Amino acid sequence: MLQVAFIRENKELVVERLAKRNINAVEMINNVITFDEDRRRLQAELDTTLAESNRLSKEIGNLYKSGEVEKANVLKEKTSLLKDTSKELSELLGSKTEALTELLYKIPNIPNEMVPRGNSELDNEEVFAAGTVPKLHDKALPHWKLAKKYDIIDFELGNKITGAGFPVYKGKGARLQRALIAYFLDKNTAAGYTEYQLPLLVNEASGIGTGQLPDKEGQMYHVTEDNLYLIPTAEVPGTNIFRDVVLSESELPVCITGYTPCFRREAGSYGAHVRGLNRLHQFDKVEIIRVEHPSESYKALDGMVDHVKDILKDLKLPYRILRLCGGDTSFASALTYDFEVFSTAQDRWLEISSVSNFETFQANRLKLRFKNSEGKNELAHTLNGSSLALPRVLAGILENYQTEEGIVVPEVLQPYTGFSIIN
Repeated sequence: MLQVAFIRENKELVVERLAKRNINAVEMINNVITFDEDRRRLQAELDTTLAESNRLSKEIGNLYKSGEVEKANVLKEKTSLLKDTSKELSELLGSKTEALTELLYKIPNIPNEMVPRGNSELDNEEVFAAGTVPKLHDKALPHWKLAKKYDIIDFELGNKITGAGFPVYKGKGARLQRALIAYFLDKNTAAGYTEYQLPLLVNEASGIGTGQLPDKEGQMYHVTEDNLYLIPTAEVPGTNIFRDVVLSESELPVCITGYTPCFRREAGSYGAHVRGLNRLHQFDKVEIIRVEHPSESYKALDGMVDHVKDILKDLKLPYRILRLCGGDTSFASALTYDFEVFSTAQDRWLEISSVSNFETFQANRLKLRFKNSEGKNELAHTLNGSSLALPRVLAGILENYQTEEGIVVPEVLQPYTGFSIIN
């Protein structure tokens, strides 16, 4: 959530940056300023009324002590009127504050100056590419056919048990999935991230804290009786560890990692581009999360990008990195880099990771602060990244590592799987 003070002091900048998201924010930002002015006016009137009421109450006490009952009773009538006025002002203030907060919840983060203008994924900028696209044999198959051929993922069984988008991993497929999770966690903890095992359901406050609510409410599975939400990513419970927390400057940066299943209702459209593991309702992901000093957050973002690069180098998968344009950047992010693996069998790029800096946007919602060198509380910056999302990484491995003899397991994973080929 953007800070009102920042909006007031940087109105033109906010409007200009939100235009990168293809949002004409002039009216919305003017409304924020108007609501805030009304709120300030009402607060000032309430403070004045309460101060006068307190002053008269003391005076009434003194009059009673001195025996001037008649004068005290006159003032009591005035205090009664002031109490009615303060109650009315308090209700108006609460209403105005709630309206302001609801409006602020609707305003996305302002993109960083590096974010390019654009409407969709077609306008994203490729900033890096590495790896060699393998030349496959003539009978190469997409991963959903390989999964059936080698009996390692059963999409039909998942559809029977739950529905489309809930695959069942079997035998060496399940073992390879578990190997990837263990490898990702080991890689992250070796880089200084502390591993957490996190809840898979969160309350409404947690969803609001990281920006999933109210923006993505329709994309989350909602347990209505308990008003809990299945997590769309470990980012939500992981970042909410620090909700209403004041850290000391010496505690920064805070770096955590965690593996969780993730759940998303909106699985997208139909067709070959969402077949198999390409888009699921339930999937596994290992996440990295950082809480940073504002002056260090973009250096940290670059470090997170390099960390994911290193993982893909170990897996020997061809990949590229995109800097997302304003129209494709998520609601809460200030700057996002997407990693995509090339699927040789599908002849297309598959998104496998997003690494983002949210600056103070989440921290303001979370009331996540640190005490700076001057002893004042200051909002921290939050960052997160997939390290990595498993379905499309697994799809990339199955397709790019297939041979006529079977699917070769990447060398870095073989100590985790205990086998070198799926056949």
